[in-house]
Amino acid sequence: MSEDGLLRWLRTKIDPCLLGDDAAVLPPGGPFVVTVDSQIAGVHFVPDLDPAVLARRLLAVNLSDLAAMGAEPAYAFLALSTAPAFDHRRFFRALIEVCRCFDILLAGGDLARSPQGTVATLTLIGRRPEAGRFLRRADAAPGHALWLGGTIGESAAGQRLIARGARLRKGRVELPDGLIAGKRLQATARRAVRRHLRPLPQLALGQWLGRQEEGAAMDVSDGLAKDLRRLCQESSVGAEILAEELPLAGGFSDLCREIGADPLSLALGGGEDYVLLFTLPEGIVPADSGARKIGRITRSKRIVLRQHGERRDLPALGWDHLGSSEES
Repeated sequence: MSEDGLLRWLRTKIDPCLLGDDAAVLPPGGPFVVTVDSQIAGVHFVPDLDPAVLARRLLAVNLSDLAAMGAEPAYAFLALSTAPAFDHRRFFRALIEVCRCFDILLAGGDLARSPQGTVATLTLIGRRPEAGRFLRRADAAPGHALWLGGTIGESAAGQRLIARGARLRKGRVELPDGLIAGKRLQATARRAVRRHLRPLPQLALGQWLGRQEEGAAMDVSDGLAKDLRRLCQESSVGAEILAEELPLAGGFSDLCREIGADPLSLALGGGEDYVLLFTLPEGIVPADSGARKIGRITRSKRIVLRQHGERRDLPALGWDHLGSSEES
């Protein structure tokens, strides 16, 4: 069973109001939201990753879920199962430091040994800002403009470089000899590795969206194609996106060709971008200068990609956590 298939089944067994968004609103209507996410050695990060980098990444990917709800972070609970020789103090120093940056209280958790490899699971509790609403995936409406909060595909390119030996050590990205040719492309590659390991949750953008009267939102974690399909299903709408308007980092297409990847496929299905995908009524422009309008929400439930004047169904790309490939 796919991840989405399992979630559909679960919604027949438990309160469906608690599922379908990036975090659960508790009690129904708020004022709190709760999310949980894991980082698993060999799945989400290489086993030799610096524990400090792991701690910051763990918090960032969870904060992205709160950003997608328009929430303010408040409390964190950690379950940490570690491989032998794991540097706990280095991990906790980094986690506590970054929690303080976001006014988060690390309030408890659990520690254990894991001979098979490190697993770090973080639960975050957020609250609704006084002057805002919680954002939902079900609030997209026909006629809304469709936006992305930042570039996509770059994190997936960084992950492929890490799989080929790139590493972040002492704040510097090291590339194996011969992996990438040319200084300019090497700089692009290093930026992609940092993007993958150090995502930046868009909390300010999420809270701005929560102050708008209309609009839906979610974060892009499993790939734009898959996550857009989820947003449309929750809102019972369709969408049309423009390939030429997809925000890509400078040098991204050249880097993709260097590593043997198709730029459009990686942008649509690579995942772990941790930027917000959101809708707004036409004429409302977000204050975030990195946001880009990529299309519109439609009444038809079809999800369409327009490229070079031609229209076709959006490819079924994206990450399935219960599958073994990037295609759903």
